[in-house]
Amino acid sequence: MRVLFLDCISGISGDMTVGALCDLGVKPSTFEWELSKLELGDFHMHFDRQQRQAMEGVKFGIHEGSTHHREPDAPCACGGHEHGHAHKEHEAGHGQGHHHAHGHKHGHPAHHHGHEQEHAHGRTHAEIRALIEASDLTPFVKTHALSIFQRIAVAEGKIHGQPPETVAFHEVGALDSIADIICACVGIEQLGIDEVRVSSLFDGRGWVDCAHGRFPIPVPATLELLAGIPLSQVDEPFEFITPTGAAILAEFGRSFGPMPTLRVEKIGYGIGSRILPNRPNLLRAVLGETDAPSVYLTDTVVRVETNLDDLLPEIAGAVLNRLMDAGALDAALLPIQMKKNRPGVQLSVLCEEAALGKIADLIFAETTAFGIRMDRVERWKLDRRFENVATPFGEITVKLGLRNGVVVQAAPEYESCRAASERTGEPLRVMYEAALRAYREQGLK
Repeated sequence: MRVLFLDCISGISGDMTVGALCDLGVKPSTFEWELSKLELGDFHMHFDRQQRQAMEGVKFGIHEGSTHHREPDAPCACGGHEHGHAHKEHEAGHGQGHHHAHGHKHGHPAHHHGHEQEHAHGRTHAEIRALIEASDLTPFVKTHALSIFQRIAVAEGKIHGQPPETVAFHEVGALDSIADIICACVGIEQLGIDEVRVSSLFDGRGWVDCAHGRFPIPVPATLELLAGIPLSQVDEPFEFITPTGAAILAEFGRSFGPMPTLRVEKIGYGIGSRILPNRPNLLRAVLGETDAPSVYLTDTVVRVETNLDDLLPEIAGAVLNRLMDAGALDAALLPIQMKKNRPGVQLSVLCEEAALGKIADLIFAETTAFGIRMDRVERWKLDRRFENVATPFGEITVKLGLRNGVVVQAAPEYESCRAASERTGEPLRVMYEAALRAYREQGLK
């Protein structure tokens, strides 16, 4: 399985993502050719090799500008041959390449915290969706680009109290942000990525000015887009994660944590605009292969354990319930033999990184534990979907587990069965049997 690991050592923005994908081998002219499929007017793309704290990568930028148009693989103006309208120049004595691609686009570059340029105008969500749907972009790029803009529209709509369809994008509706999102999708498809995994995420502190006003960091849109994904802060007065970068991660990221075991093929660096004092402002992208099958979903969670030989049974059951209420993914008590041959139990909890502090506090407060053990473990999971099936006792929800789009597990949901049992007066077991029978008869796929 081909994996792209995004190491967000200085956060992530849309332009840093495109720069990193270019450094991994996607040609500038490929980005330009795909972007020219949108009716957006004239544009000029830059792919410059730059350094941040002696680490070199690709700095991507785009602005409005008129130029000619050529078919892919037409000769470049400099006499080379490089897919489309890109040409490459070298600075004498420096070895830094500068790629310039020209196309037809019209738009308004974006805001973004030192990563992305700032301009005033934008487009509505409906306008951007219409542009993408009317284009000749590949189905992969169309699907994911539309999904990313939908994510942003939902986040912005929630923040400003508007339906997603009526949201008017300002920074994200501008030329550079549209280019970032389309090109990110293009690059992932071009590299043949099966799965995108992401490092642990952090943002800075302070404030940022944008079209809607002055917002705290992380900005509201970034927080909304990263809901459910572990996020922390560092004590630096910079915005490290832009809304565009957050939306790309929310769309493609399958896990967030340490780099998985990979046979590394290539490493690319996407350069950010700002010069940071404490770290190189770049996104590191690692391309490699893993033996894990792509048909499973994967993520990384924290396993927390402690051994207890003096926990009252009445308390034990309550602790498990409270752990689940506190955000545990799973919690169990296992019988064990402890020192001096004392019978005891092992409390084992799985949780996401973001819930670890709350889980640890609860264990120390509610049990007799003097210490806990923690490690990060990788999970393989079936994709999950919920369907309602019609039974003689009313509708009951069934949870389906899918592998590569095929249902391999089906289980009635307890709460749905319990509600049906209470409503009808029939035993809970009968509800389970009726739900499974209805699922098989209705042939849900």
